[in-house]
Amino acid sequence: MKKTSLFLIAIFSLLFASPSFAAESTVNAETQFVFNTLLFLVCGFLVMFMAPGFAMLECGLVTSKSVSSIAAKNIALYSIAGLMFWLCGYNLAYGIPEGGYIGSFLPWSDGTDFKKDSYAAGSDWYFQMVFCATTASIVSGTLAERIKIWPFFLFTAILTGILYPIQMGWQWGGGWLSVKGFSDFAGSTLVHAAGGAAALAGAIVLGPRLGRFVKGAHLTPFAASSIPLATLGTFVLWFGWFGFNGGSQLALGTFDDATSISKIFINTNLAACAGVMVNAIITRSIGGKTDVVMMLNGALGGLVAITAEPLAPSPFAAICIGGIGGAIVIIASNLLEKFKIDDVVGAIPVHLFAGIWGTLAVPITNAETSFSTQFLGVISVVGFMFLSSLVIWNIMKLTMGIRISDEAQKKGTDVSEIGVVAYAIRD
Repeated sequence: MKKTSLFLIAIFSLLFASPSFAAESTVNAETQFVFNTLLFLVCGFLVMFMAPGFAMLECGLVTSKSVSSIAAKNIALYSIAGLMFWLCGYNLAYGIPEGGYIGSFLPWSDGTDFKKDSYAAGSDWYFQMVFCATTASIVSGTLAERIKIWPFFLFTAILTGILYPIQMGWQWGGGWLSVKGFSDFAGSTLVHAAGGAAALAGAIVLGPRLGRFVKGAHLTPFAASSIPLATLGTFVLWFGWFGFNGGSQLALGTFDDATSISKIFINTNLAACAGVMVNAIITRSIGGKTDVVMMLNGALGGLVAITAEPLAPSPFAAICIGGIGGAIVIIASNLLEKFKIDDVVGAIPVHLFAGIWGTLAVPITNAETSFSTQFLGVISVVGFMFLSSLVIWNIMKLTMGIRISDEAQKKGTDVSEIGVVAYAIRD
């Protein structure tokens, strides 16, 4: 019996846990500083490249009469995030006292030294800023085709300047969740589930698109403007995700760091691949058709799921985590439809639900974490983001209004909100 138990433990370790290697650094501190800074900058460039990825994905999945408004929202939200994260966001997150809840409302400057680390302060600010912008991108696609553009800009400013930095600081800034042992390597909850929770609150307050749900549970399909564009956007996001997860190693100055980033790249890629193929199999088995949109979102669901812990899992475990993340996207999409919550691009299933799964799955491969602490972190972050966003959306709805008129929806947001038509209709 004892031999059998040892054998089973060995098999489990081979399948789900990656072996670790130790080696001492042979470079000096200045060289490590340069490599660490370079990691932040290069990976930051990759994460910034996710901004056009989100834009292309959303432009492809909305109807052809709302493409220009998606383009406008995406370039604006990135710009707003950059300004707000400089104005107060960074210091709200990293000016937090150890074990605390909130930092300071001060502009960032490279003379502010809240962290003693071996990389340039500016490279860290840039890397964290593009993560902040990613959170806002999640909200954009969900609320497409019926939201007024300037209220969306205002919410983006609040989200990127205040809401996201506060909960980010709870973990990455050394706040109370960090002290309790919560683990979220690159942000399955802190970025993705947080953005998904804000999007869910907005979708509930805003309501569905005109004609989306009619006659009980009947769902009216809306034709996507360009599946090739959505596919390209997904590949761009997949590409940028290597910077998202790989850069979150936070160092590239040692043997261990270099090998760890390599393993992170492998696991990230495998999880996305699994999400695609699981969704292809499920949609074919259930509906008789292979749903390309669910395959695209399956890739993203797998990527979101592995983001909480892309280093510890074995390749097989990464495939399992990503595959389950993809399947969760299908389940959650059906759940939203049942409750008549209109999510144009499927961002809530991808980011909120797959993000929660990925975070709760961390203890499966990382023995230093616990399910109870992971659950506490998920509930705290998602609850904070959902409730605070719900209040803000409702205040804006009652004061300035957030929804365009039915007539404007019929014309399309390109005409009613932007004045620039993406695809001209010729007789």
